[in-house]
Amino acid sequence: MQSNMLQRFISKFLPAIEIEDFQTEPNTESTKKTEQEEDQSPEFAELKAMLGFSPTNISHYQLALRHKLASHGKGNNERLEFLGDAVLSSVVADFLYNNYKTRDEGYLTNLRSKIVKRETLNVVAKEIGLDKLVNLPIHTTSHNLNVYGNAFEALIGAIYLDKGYEQCKKFVYDVIFAKYISVKKLEKATENFKSQLLEWSQKRKISVDFEIIDDVVDAENNHIFKCVVKIDGNVVANGNGYSKKESQQKAAKAAINFVKKHYECPKKSSINSQIGQ
Repeated sequence: MQSNMLQRFISKFLPAIEIEDFQTEPNTESTKKTEQEEDQSPEFAELKAMLGFSPTNISHYQLALRHKLASHGKGNNERLEFLGDAVLSSVVADFLYNNYKTRDEGYLTNLRSKIVKRETLNVVAKEIGLDKLVNLPIHTTSHNLNVYGNAFEALIGAIYLDKGYEQCKKFVYDVIFAKYISVKKLEKATENFKSQLLEWSQKRKISVDFEIIDDVVDAENNHIFKCVVKIDGNVVANGNGYSKKESQQKAAKAAINFVKKHYECPKKSSINSQIGQ
């Protein structure tokens, strides 16, 4: 019943989308022949093993695995990523609502954000082998790991278009939650290093500042930000990231390591207690 309600919710806010809306190739006789050949390819076998079922419309999955740098006018996975993000969020909300019956809305929202955040999806994508199937140009460095987390969301979108909501739910439950994501570990995870550092500084009345000192664009047109952390006006750590937030978190994590080595951190301090020391 609840799954049907979620399906109707998704249908309301994500109305039925025709295949051509996602720029898949027209299903002519020639493309049918090509798809039959691809059904026998090693890549198709890998995809089938990863999914745990045989895709019906392979074109959805081809699109999900095609990065914009490799699209060459054939369409890319960004729209499927948008669709998959919404479907995945609904599936995870369904899972948490039914498995954490005594938890309030704030707790469930926080836990869902840990599950669907880009860092978690990047790891899951590599664990299931999706990184080996993503279509990227040969020259790309692929150092922006978000490529794989984005492709994972696009894959969820492809499953939704090909098999529907229930198959998406089964894939996330039986494959992702059962094998690759420990919700119990994520419950305990504290990864907001910036907040930890600021809490530590406020308790000790020590000045801590974050400053973005550089913003460059790499060969793949990605912005890379550099952040430094200053403690009492002195630079103690830095971090690079594909967003300001990511660079701040990396700099904060490095600063916490600096603090643990150079400042007295009593056992009950925020730094030690939250890091597990």
